[in-house]
Amino acid sequence: MFLYLSKLLPLFFYPLGLACVSLVVALVTLWRRPRTAAIAIAFSLSLLLFCSNAWIAKSLVRSLEWQNLPAQIPNAEAIVVLGGATKSAFPPRPTVDLSEAGDRVIYAAQLYRQKKAPIIILSGGRIDWRGSGSPESADMATILTSIGIPSEAIVQEPDSFNTYQNAVNVRKILSSRGINQVLLVTSAMHMPRSLQIFQRQGINAIPAPTDFLVSEGELQELGSTPKAAILNLLPDPDNLHQFTTALKEYIGSLVYRLRGWL
Repeated sequence: MFLYLSKLLPLFFYPLGLACVSLVVALVTLWRRPRTAAIAIAFSLSLLLFCSNAWIAKSLVRSLEWQNLPAQIPNAEAIVVLGGATKSAFPPRPTVDLSEAGDRVIYAAQLYRQKKAPIIILSGGRIDWRGSGSPESADMATILTSIGIPSEAIVQEPDSFNTYQNAVNVRKILSSRGINQVLLVTSAMHMPRSLQIFQRQGINAIPAPTDFLVSEGELQELGSTPKAAILNLLPDPDNLHQFTTALKEYIGSLVYRLRGWL
């Protein structure tokens, strides 16, 4: 039940969900309380305009992504890859697809080929009501073996449904194998929360972030010309998505801290 509520309730605090709630209030109060309805409509419009402009969205994303900027990646005893990077092979897909966060899988393969660690631990199950199919660990393994990573170098952890469970279940694997130090691979925006959770479990995790949404070049382009500065103030669905994803991380950190997981 906690898992379900943890995915459902925050939706009403994200910009789109909150704007929808506000518009419902406007619809209900439109005839009897037009002033309240007008305030609710103005709030919805202001919220969406604020959260979907590039200046605000990219600043919020940057505040997370740039906390663990990649430096020289040292050698470790294992590479741990967190789920959220694949889509199961349901028709019309001919095979497993990589999602937007699929850089995690590719980066793990690159680190393995650079001999940064001898094994790759893939952590992630699949929540039934968010799309059935194979566990994400199995789907990631399919991708890795298809690009030449030997199956004997892959360890699957298919039972995790959130980042806390990733850390708890991976710790058990590390303990059973006597592994002390790992490279933690996940999206840059997800890294701050993930790293804290893994460290709270006593895991010596070195951040190896990937899937950066905001680069130095993109920040420079925001105000490169007066026209660009103005255009980046206009609403854009991609910006709204990035803002929402970053806000999700901050809300997740708050919830995890309240539960004692951070």
